[in-house]
Amino acid sequence: MLSLATHNPLTFSSLKLFLVPSQIHSLTNISRNLCCTCLKQPIKQNGFISDPNNLHSSTPFHKDSPFFGLEDALVSYLFGKKRATDVAHMVWKHIVQKGDTVIDATCGNGFDTLAMLNLVSDDSRKGYVYAFDIQKDALDKTLLLLEESLDSNKKQLVKLFNICHSKMEEVVPTNAPVRLVAFNLGYLPGGDKEIITRSETTLLALEAAKRIVIPGGLISIVVYVGHPGGREELETVETFAAGMSVEDWICCKLGMLNRPNSPIPIFLFRR
Repeated sequence: MLSLATHNPLTFSSLKLFLVPSQIHSLTNISRNLCCTCLKQPIKQNGFISDPNNLHSSTPFHKDSPFFGLEDALVSYLFGKKRATDVAHMVWKHIVQKGDTVIDATCGNGFDTLAMLNLVSDDSRKGYVYAFDIQKDALDKTLLLLEESLDSNKKQLVKLFNICHSKMEEVVPTNAPVRLVAFNLGYLPGGDKEIITRSETTLLALEAAKRIVIPGGLISIVVYVGHPGGREELETVETFAAGMSVEDWICCKLGMLNRPNSPIPIFLFRR
């Protein structure tokens, strides 16, 4: 029978864009194409060929590029067809590799944990997901979801910790190639709304994530601002990101101007 330890892992046998400047050009091209449907010939701009009469088939990235398909995800978010968490998951797919170590800093109901595991797991069984939450209820829900969704081999690759995400460095191996640290900030969906992530510990967790994410890795944050303390936490995250080295990090956020309480995705990419 499985149980949750306070500090020991539960192992189951135990509009602005991000990433690289070329993608910023990409979204610029897309938005211009939306206003130029009267043009008949493809346009070459910023080194990319775009056909204003065929927005969906035009892409600046080769199909073998790790960023291929990301434009569609961002345009879907732009037009309200994707949620902030959907966009985050799509971005992860362009960063995370099989065999990586990834961290779900706020596992909640377990959907992010499951998505991460599917990205890192393969036959080599080298990829691991470290998931944290201070609420045992969240860990129980995550555990149930994983039990229902995974086979016994994949379950071996998940480690759950009933501790604050600010303590991630205490349990994640120092030699682990951490490619992704993901945060969903706010309260547990369906849980006690009085229990929320706090600016003080979130800042400590972000500082820890900055130290352990490898080059080419990502800190992914979805900030929920429609609750008391949410705006303060957003300001903490923005201040932290604004102070990161331009030479080493690309930091940006997405947001809806006329929906001030909508979740805000923030991506911090280590060069």
